[in-house]
Amino acid sequence: MGYPIRKFEKKDTEQVMRIWLDGNIETHGFVPEAYWMSHFPLVQEQLLQADLYVYEQSGTIQGFVGMTGDFLAGIFVDKKYRSAGIGKSLLEHIKKIYPAFSLNVYQKNQRAVNFYQREGLLISAEGIDEDTAEAEYTMRWNGSAKENGRGADDCFL
Repeated sequence: MGYPIRKFEKKDTEQVMRIWLDGNIETHGFVPEAYWMSHFPLVQEQLLQADLYVYEQSGTIQGFVGMTGDFLAGIFVDKKYRSAGIGKSLLEHIKKIYPAFSLNVYQKNQRAVNFYQREGLLISAEGIDEDTAEAEYTMRWNGSAKENGRGADDCFL
């Protein structure tokens, strides 16, 4: 079995968009479902401009991560495969490619906030998402666990 993370290909669009829509509706219940449905066509179009990586096993995409410049647009894992280390693998893949990056995460999505903090990202700002009027954090990765406030002993946890 080869390395399960690879670059997104156009043929992946349907699976990736299903994971994106299902994941947003499920984890962001505080945002109306209609918001995600209305953004579906735009996101589908933007996929081709983003730097996307998919986690694939046996022909099934189980998760993906997207970058636009040095901004992590999102990590999404299919519900059936969550808590199996896929999100962590995708984030580690991005850390190898991008020495520093930021992301926005809804404050109400505490599971995601905890995940990013556990992986060494720091909250660098608070704000309001203009589209949803929801409070969000900007979190940042600065290239190493030590630079992100974790000691050397924590680097390999």
